[in-house]
Amino acid sequence: MERPPDQNRAPATLSIVPVKFRHTGQVYEYDAGALPLRSGDRVLVQGERGNDLGTVVMAPRAVPVEQVKSGLLRVIKKADPRELAREESSLDRARDAQRTCVQRIQERRLPMKLIKAEPLFDGSKIVFYFFAEDRVDFRELVRDLAQSLHTRVEMKQIGARDETKLIGGIGPCGRELCCSSWLREFRPVSVKMAKEQGLSLNPSKLAGMCGRLKCCLRYEYDTYRELNKALPPIGVTVESVKGDGVVTRHNTLKQTVMIRREEGVEVEATLEDLVQKKSH
Repeated sequence: MERPPDQNRAPATLSIVPVKFRHTGQVYEYDAGALPLRSGDRVLVQGERGNDLGTVVMAPRAVPVEQVKSGLLRVIKKADPRELAREESSLDRARDAQRTCVQRIQERRLPMKLIKAEPLFDGSKIVFYFFAEDRVDFRELVRDLAQSLHTRVEMKQIGARDETKLIGGIGPCGRELCCSSWLREFRPVSVKMAKEQGLSLNPSKLAGMCGRLKCCLRYEYDTYRELNKALPPIGVTVESVKGDGVVTRHNTLKQTVMIRREEGVEVEATLEDLVQKKSH
């Protein structure tokens, strides 16, 4: 005779832990099993390209089994001193490989700039990241490097933003670049965001170290867009207790507008000071 299901039984869960592989790289979720992990632990994990070393971002959390995507890879174990030493040896090898690659690029006069060499943990392959304005035929370069380094070689062309993310630097704000310190993914940035925030459209002030629009233009865009909805558009004629006139500019954060009266004088008015004139 079948027993009825226990309604009070807690749902089955899995211990899920977020792991990253670069300082500001993407974060991936793994099945932590019963491992007592915490933020900062180095772990050996299963990977599609073989086992790899990563860093735990935060302590595992219990997630109902039905909410876990199928095919979730597992954390094998905490990294031990031998694995950490192996990783360091692999990175030393990658630095030598990078110097070799730069030399080969110069010899062939290829229109590309090598950014970084990154080895797989098991040493079976080295990935070279490079920047180039156009497509580059690097087939001979790959064959040469594979023979010289005695390993598989993969070349990956990256954009200006990714180049800056890998190299790092200090921004005009005096802080480490967002992309190389904490920003994990690039989201679209447009000049419209600068306009919405009343910023100067001077290209030299809007461009970041990568030469593209600064990522930080996104940070307050939604707030400005919401606040600007309450203000009358620039160019609209309004009535005000401080005199009627045309709205010339906004002070979004103060929620005030500047009005140019007929005599040419500009006055600042709050939303309580004015009522938009209705057309007849």
